[in-house]
Amino acid sequence: LTGTVEKPPRKRRSSIRGSADSSHSQSQGERYQHFTEKTEFALKEIMSSGGAEDDIPQGERKTVTDFCYLLDKSKQLFNGLRDLPQYGQKQWQSYFGRTFDVYTKLWKFQQQHRQVLDNRYGLKRWQIGEIASKIGQLYYHYYLRTSETSYLNEAFSFYSAIRQRSYYSQVNKEDRPELVVKKLRYYARFIVVCLLLNKMDVVKDLVKELSDEIEDYTHRFNTEDQVEWNLVLQEVAAFIEADPVMVLNDDNTIVITSNRLAETGAPLLEQGMIVGQLSLADALIIGNCNNQVKFSELTVDMFRMLQALEREPMNLASQMNKPGMQESADKPTRRENPHKYLLYKPTFSQLYTFLAASFKELPANSVLLIYLSATGVFPTGRSDSEGPYDFGGVLTNSNRDIINGDAIHKRNQSHKEMHCLHPGDLYPFTRKPLFIIVDSSNSVAYKNFTNLFGQPLVCLLSPTAYPKALQDQSQRGSLFTLFLNNPLMAFLFVSGLSSMRRGLWEKCQEYLRKINRDIAQLLTHSRSIDQAFLQFFGDEFLRLLLTRFIFCSATMRMHKIFR
Repeated sequence: LTGTVEKPPRKRRSSIRGSADSSHSQSQGERYQHFTEKTEFALKEIMSSGGAEDDIPQGERKTVTDFCYLLDKSKQLFNGLRDLPQYGQKQWQSYFGRTFDVYTKLWKFQQQHRQVLDNRYGLKRWQIGEIASKIGQLYYHYYLRTSETSYLNEAFSFYSAIRQRSYYSQVNKEDRPELVVKKLRYYARFIVVCLLLNKMDVVKDLVKELSDEIEDYTHRFNTEDQVEWNLVLQEVAAFIEADPVMVLNDDNTIVITSNRLAETGAPLLEQGMIVGQLSLADALIIGNCNNQVKFSELTVDMFRMLQALEREPMNLASQMNKPGMQESADKPTRRENPHKYLLYKPTFSQLYTFLAASFKELPANSVLLIYLSATGVFPTGRSDSEGPYDFGGVLTNSNRDIINGDAIHKRNQSHKEMHCLHPGDLYPFTRKPLFIIVDSSNSVAYKNFTNLFGQPLVCLLSPTAYPKALQDQSQRGSLFTLFLNNPLMAFLFVSGLSSMRRGLWEKCQEYLRKINRDIAQLLTHSRSIDQAFLQFFGDEFLRLLLTRFIFCSATMRMHKIFR
């Protein structure tokens, strides 16, 4: 699809569909028979024609019946997506495949029979928009399940075409608030996809359009969700302004920078560098910071770490072979993005469930990354022991004990905080290679993390406090995570700069790439470094995180603002 929804999604679906379709063929036929009988009565009210209902040709009657069946089937399958387990990477693929197939048939069908459906069914443009919106949602959720950024481009294509073709333009003329809500939700979903693709110019246009739509909606209907929709506008506005430094063109327009891994992003492994062969396969990105800017259950820190663990997206047509085609032997294989779970304010049981699922499905010679951006939980009083549950940890979600500020303090000193991820809670998962990043006011709790099983283990810990001038900006995201996502922007922010010209920015990026290469050489040639760092250094994502962490550490040790 290239900017229009007048053709169905690409046949990429054939590679994800399961074999379950064949086993359902007989039951599908029985359901269709039952549906046809049920629809006959409804046709008299659905069809609109100048003649009597009996004068409608049988072929046109069947067209409407088939369309209603496909529409009903697509809704059933789409609603069933909610019942699929959110964790695990295999159980949901066949169901997604069937859902894609039905929506493809539905989309083709309404294209091929548009005139009959307009005349006999009364098909409206907003209904076509709803089908396209559902396909866009399918692609977006498939991206969340697979971490393959190319599916974001597909979602963007469908959402963009809905806007270009004004499929929802007539909704405001109907006295049905539920249809307007569908339109508002479409805008919110489109904004999320554009944020993930760094299409900030489109985001700003969408926010203005959404603001106008919300104003019209609340003016026409006396609704109770006005505050909720205004909050959506406030959240996305704050999200857009979270970056502390602007890169400017010569005409003062803002340059949109991408922080995903590019071809020249990570320092290359040079001859003589002896590193491990582990690869990052799975990542849990957890956000539970009080008062941090967020949008659609995605905090700024989560958003930044998400992008640090992805490659630049490519169009499916240019990146992926058609089913049955072989890649050129001389073309280097492009590694998939690591699979990711995004957990916004999870409870302890939710966090542990996803963690166990990732651990269970982790392939051989692979690494599990755990990123914790969370409010610190501190111990109360002094403990006679110094075990893995005696230093507190980071907050997991609960509906109690939430205090404005940066810490949760216990009332009962005889028990450990139960709504907390203690270092000891992660010990069972050190049976496999584990890469931990803790961005918290109590990150020091993980300082003496014990390696019980001899597997590669690294913990990257944030500072526990910042100078006041930097701390005041904490709502816009953590400085530590910003260094891991965009070290140049973080360095400029620390240095008190709020903008930089594009030409100078690119020169600074080149200096930073040289610094990363120097750091890589120092690490791989060091005789005193812990071997765990080198075992992780073979993976380009982890290599980039390690070099950025060292750059961050050096900046915070040497920059005058931290003295």
